[in-house]
Amino acid sequence: MIEHKIFAQPGESAWTPTPDGNRRRVLLHTDELMMVEFGFDKGGVGALHSHPHVQASYVAEGRFEVIIDGRTATIETGGSFIVPSNLVHGVKALEAGRLVDSFTPHRADFLA
Repeated sequence: MIEHKIFAQPGESAWTPTPDGNRRRVLLHTDELMMVEFGFDKGGVGALHSHPHVQASYVAEGRFEVIIDGRTATIETGGSFIVPSNLVHGVKALEAGRLVDSFTPHRADFLA
């Protein structure tokens, strides 16, 4: 069983490189919910993909082109979007930025 992490302090979690050249750090997690911060350089891409988890994303910094199920929107600092389970989605950083994503249930693959 994975121990839950229910509090986070600034700078406490280490960044991990992602396969697509960006970076992420798991901020909090329980079995039911996970919060993850993603960092992107300008032009960075979160490739199109899908997963069974519901995802809610907050643009903490920057401006992103977001594609969800074939629909495209530009979302900037302070904006947000939600990805229902199993829909194909991805992002492109139009400038350097950060996304804070919540997943339910948690992403076990991010804890491995």
